[in-house]
Formats: sequence, structure tokens, C-alpha cells
Amino acid sequence: MGIFDGLLGHGSTVDPADLNKRLNGVLIEGETPQLAFKVIRDFFVFTQHRVILVDIQGMTGSKVDYTSIPYRAVTRFAVETAGTFDLDSELKIWVSGTNEPIKKTLKKGTDVRGIQRALATGVLR
Repeated sequence: MGIFDGLLGHGSTVDPADLNKRLNGVLIEGETPQLAFKVIRDFFVFTQHRVILVDIQGMTGSKVDYTSIPYRAVTRFAVETAGTFDLDSELKIWVSGTNEPIKKTLKKGTDVRGIQRALATGVLR
């Protein structure tokens, strides 16, 4: 990920195998990261059971907020691909009980179809 993308908040793909250390104690037995994206220091992970949003806070990054969204709580989602002149893609996830979606910006070239498949697989099971 380039510094420009990081400053703009654009997400880049993260190797799910690298997340096991960071998610130690967060994942339940048998749960594995399927797909993950990083935005500066924060990242979000798709597992077979849920979406986990990881917000690393503070100057040292020692304070971390983990938001877990079970797929059954996702009421709808939208994935917008990047266009010719549009440099980014966008992910929106609506969760039951909220009016506004959770929004994440992804850099051009991100596997948005993979994201759509991960959400569809989790939500439509």
C-alpha cells in the first residue's frame, strides 16, 4: 500500500495468515480469517462467522477496539467498484438496529468481488 493510499484511507489486501497473531484470543475455536483489508493501522476481517472491524487507537497503538458483526445482523450490503476516473471502491454494510451503514473505502484493484462473495456467503447461508 502506498503512503498516498494510506493517507486517503484506502484499504489494501492483507494476507489472512498474518492476522492470526493479531486476532489471537478474538477468534473462536475453528474460526479462521478468510479475507482481510488494512486501512492505515486499522483493518477489517471476514471470517466464516462474522466481520471483525479492528480500530487501533492512540499514538502507541496499544488500545484496540474490536467490533464484531455476525453475518445474521447484516441486513444489506453494497460493494461499488472503481471506475475509469474513480480511484477507489467502496464497501457499505448495514447492520440491524442502525440507520447508517458502516463505510470502508478501498483502493482501486482491491478484490471487491471477493468481498461481495464473502458477505454473500456469510449473509445468505
